[in-house]
Amino acid sequence: MFYILIAATLIFDFLNGFHDSSNIVATVISSRAMPPRRALYMTAAAEFIAPFLFGVAVATTVGKGLIAPHAITLNVVIAAVLAAVVWNLFTWLIGIPSSSSHALVGGLLGAAILAAGLGVVQIEGLLKIIISLLISPVLGLLAGFGFMQLMRLVFQNATRRISGAFKNAQVITALGLALSHGSNDAQKTMGIITLGLVTAGYQETFHVPLWVIAISAGAIALGTALGGWRLIRTLGGRIYKIRPEHAFSSQTASALVILGAALLGGPVSTTHVVSSAIMGAGAAERVSKVRWLVAKEMLVAWVLTIPTTLLIGGLLYLGLQALFG
Repeated sequence: MFYILIAATLIFDFLNGFHDSSNIVATVISSRAMPPRRALYMTAAAEFIAPFLFGVAVATTVGKGLIAPHAITLNVVIAAVLAAVVWNLFTWLIGIPSSSSHALVGGLLGAAILAAGLGVVQIEGLLKIIISLLISPVLGLLAGFGFMQLMRLVFQNATRRISGAFKNAQVITALGLALSHGSNDAQKTMGIITLGLVTAGYQETFHVPLWVIAISAGAIALGTALGGWRLIRTLGGRIYKIRPEHAFSSQTASALVILGAALLGGPVSTTHVVSSAIMGAGAAERVSKVRWLVAKEMLVAWVLTIPTTLLIGGLLYLGLQALFG
């Protein structure tokens, strides 16, 4: 069962990279600052390196802070991961960006509550996660709006050549965004695998081994390198026609919010932050520029993620209990 857990978790991590690669590269590709493959490969390399540079605070929050230790079994953890995998695949198929972080939290809550009751939820850890997930999109929207306004003020008298400078600068901002994504999202997988190590008796205390960091970072990097093109098209073109200045502003804003959360141990949704920052950058130029109907579709998916995966996680737990006891 422990090896099933590792396999399921790495599949989730791979799909996380595949699913969320759109967050990193959509703007840099749509503004034609970088060719698609080069952007994906650079992002994958940065995401592999990031967890080794910025620590594992998020992994500790996910692995220790949400569910009481006595309620954690291998069946609970596997059900949580599989629920997140199902939701990621569904939202990818319909081309709507959603949060892998929300999906994992919902799956873990559903399976653990069904296994041992509501009392196993650690309120302090849950509040930390919920606050991070709720506030981060707002911060992304405001940061994208504010940064774009600043760019418009500073470069209001610039010639068209400034677009070329923004294109070149996007390589740096895309790299920073990729590092911030790898430092946050890959850690959720590390937290789950380490939780499994403690549950299965391979470790007495919760600490993330180096080999767990390596395989988790490798899985998310591989998924990113292959890219989720359906979601890249949604973020890169359906919200509005992105120009280099929008891409530069949204990437910078997103990277600052996500990296700050990673250093504080807050498991934010990269999808939510980047999508909100793109909308904020567009709205800074003209509110009507943003296709808010697309934003509404994304918001519906965001709201449904935790309740749906909570239900899926609970059902999968029942199935695993029936099969394996």
